[in-house]
Amino acid sequence: MRAWIILVGSAVFETVWAIALSESNGFSEPVPTVVFVVAAVISMTGLGIAAQHIPIGTAYGVWTGIGAVGTVVYSAVTGQEHLSWFGWLCLVVIVGAVVGLKLTTPGKAEGAPVSDEAGTL
Repeated sequence: MRAWIILVGSAVFETVWAIALSESNGFSEPVPTVVFVVAAVISMTGLGIAAQHIPIGTAYGVWTGIGAVGTVVYSAVTGQEHLSWFGWLCLVVIVGAVVGLKLTTPGKAEGAPVSDEAGTL
């Protein structure tokens, strides 16, 4: 369960770095650029830690799904992007896919790392 919490947290930081990237105006604005770098490092580190315990396909799918939905919702709420009803429906489908990946990923013992096919890391 800890790996999933780390994964979701790192996905939230993916949303933060994506928004900061947009606000940095090509890295010309110092504060958003620093926020981008810090959030990207936290986000990638969290993904790396979670992927030690969750299969990478699932971890990456969940990470990008949450990050994408968070970024689009932020953009829609702040008025930077307009979403039609179909756009909102597509976001619901992404959320459903993320939940589906979580529900269909075989459970691992807490702290047990994901191993390759030979049973080693």
